[in-house]
Amino acid sequence: MASHDVPSDKGLATRALSLAYGRTSIIDGLDAAFPTGAFSALIGPNGSGKSTLLRALGGLLSPSAGDVLLDGASISRLPAKEMARQVGMLPQGPVAPEGLTVEALVRQGRYPHRTLFGFWSERDRDACEDALRLTGMEELRERPLDSLSGGQRQRAWLAMALAQETGTLLLDEPTTFLDLAHQIDVMEVITDLVRARGKTVIAVLHDLNQAARYADHIVMMKQGRIIAAGRPTRIMSADNIEQVFGVRTHIVADPVTGTPMCVPLRRCRKQSPSSAGREGRSALSE
Repeated sequence: MASHDVPSDKGLATRALSLAYGRTSIIDGLDAAFPTGAFSALIGPNGSGKSTLLRALGGLLSPSAGDVLLDGASISRLPAKEMARQVGMLPQGPVAPEGLTVEALVRQGRYPHRTLFGFWSERDRDACEDALRLTGMEELRERPLDSLSGGQRQRAWLAMALAQETGTLLLDEPTTFLDLAHQIDVMEVITDLVRARGKTVIAVLHDLNQAARYADHIVMMKQGRIIAAGRPTRIMSADNIEQVFGVRTHIVADPVTGTPMCVPLRRCRKQSPSSAGREGRSALSE
């Protein structure tokens, strides 16, 4: 069982959470909590359970045991539409009907807020316009999704998630398929949502330096367990990275932001308690 010291009475948390696909256990007895009004990054090697945990947090995967809590109450008791008003999610590789335009996709993000008779309100229109503007998709609103590049499609899906106007947003690898410039755009959008709008964002990221630069809180996972969680300055250590990724690194201060920056050295041939941490010690003091 893994845990960390973020209070769990508000926001999303897990209690003795176990998740499985069929008979294959992915996560077993996990206790975790995510700070509200902050950007949390889930990092870890492939198969560590990051995306599985994110799906459970979004109510897309039912626990085999334990619970996911939202403000202290089980999300299993929330109607689907109410859950969608509070927690939005952008999964990996979403698929849209053929011919659907960017604007039509973004409008789908307003579904949880629509009335019984489906009247389109000024609030709905404003939310969609805001989402298109934040993601730089205004000029592409009339384009079919299947005519866009992979990066443009990713931004269109992000716009749909933003139009949902939830207090919490879950993103599974939001910078996938994006070039460097658009990766920066997306990370800055996330930062703005958190800093200026008070949103809670939890995202699966593969880029450790991206996570360290932008996230307020990092959760480092391996084999369905949380190895470490907390501020990037505490979590991004050479020992933690070696334990989780099997790679020896040197940690320095980012010359621009002062956040930890990981410089890979080499893959570990074999890890053992005696050899862990001999190389790649951190040059960054908290």
